[in-house]
Amino acid sequence: MAKVHNWQIGRSMAYPYEQATPERQFAFVININRCLGCQTCTMACKSTWTFSKGQEYMWWTNVETKPFGGYPQGWDVKALDLLQKANPDGLTWDGRMDADPKSKAPYGSLEGNTIFESEKAKSESGHVLGYLPSEDEWRYPNIYEDTPPGRERGQPMAFDKEGVRLPEHKSWFFYLARLCNHCSYPACLAACPRKAIYKRPEDGIVLIDQEECRGYRKCVEACPYKKSMYRPTTRVSEKCIACYPRVEGKDPGSEGIPLETRCMSACIGQIRLQGLVELNADGSWKEDPENPLYYMVKVAKVALPLYPQFGTSPNGYYIPPRWVARPYLRQMFGPGVDAAIEKYRNPDRELLSVLQLFRRSNRIIFKYKVEKGPKVYERKINDKVFTMFDDTITAFGKDGKPIFTTKVEEPVVVRPEKHANSI
Repeated sequence: MAKVHNWQIGRSMAYPYEQATPERQFAFVININRCLGCQTCTMACKSTWTFSKGQEYMWWTNVETKPFGGYPQGWDVKALDLLQKANPDGLTWDGRMDADPKSKAPYGSLEGNTIFESEKAKSESGHVLGYLPSEDEWRYPNIYEDTPPGRERGQPMAFDKEGVRLPEHKSWFFYLARLCNHCSYPACLAACPRKAIYKRPEDGIVLIDQEECRGYRKCVEACPYKKSMYRPTTRVSEKCIACYPRVEGKDPGSEGIPLETRCMSACIGQIRLQGLVELNADGSWKEDPENPLYYMVKVAKVALPLYPQFGTSPNGYYIPPRWVARPYLRQMFGPGVDAAIEKYRNPDRELLSVLQLFRRSNRIIFKYKVEKGPKVYERKINDKVFTMFDDTITAFGKDGKPIFTTKVEEPVVVRPEKHANSI
């Protein structure tokens, strides 16, 4: 096993292959606080990529209701259980968080074994700790939708009206939109005996060479997020391809301009922002404060990786939901949860501006610029003074040309009285 640096867990870790870093890395941020659970992203992906025979149960993108929902059912609980058993002495963070955006350990260091480092993983052929879901677990992509946990033994129950209040609800659920994280250290790639899985050097997108694949399903077993799926009609595995023709600017109608993926561009809740980040040789992000993804992940630290303790270094980041029990969120997103939620509840001037970039265009944003505007609002929120300025934000494409310009304060249009009842 080689040694690679995983900045999300703040240390070097074991991995079957030597460090290899793409020029840029496909990455995205999803704001859970604004997800409607409408499944528009799910159907956009389904109608584009997985509508053929043998793909009926393939949902490369899905939105599941946490804490009980999951596709396949129980994927996260079972993966966490395996990881816990592999760490009899516990899996903990040392608590030494670093505010420096260039830090190689922004969330501190993870103490314990990742899915690549347990004794069981080392002794098995795939070098990865995992499990193969049963057929029944793939049948219900919307299981436990809109179901909150109850007070007794975590069983599902109806909403408790007394519990619906901030900062945390006693009864809660949230929507988790998921797709392949195109990890920096993919478990699927590590486990494939055919070496049919690879990361593209230009953008870090993880793909399966279906001519090399023989359908052993080692990738399905290894991926802790279960985003590699087996197709019985062709007897090979398939997965999200990050709509790479769109990312390359080769999609019909793109006119050579890099576009966001189908699931990103279809989002009506405006919760998503997808882009490309530049990397250092050790896999850490190059300093790029004008990139909105870099700002949210490395500077504001308001967006966090999904289950960083697995060790795959996922490139999907989430702004945690502010109403959910903190221990649950810390398990899901790591030790940066409390600071991220506080930052989102009390956004500073720049963060409020960057949040306006979400879903304003289907083109990939490479840079942004903020022009300061007048103060338009001020009040006390959560015992802190919140001030809003009507700043102007301009997004720029790969060619350096402006994509769009927007403002923090959204315009209000009042319908003329003579048309008030015309519908």
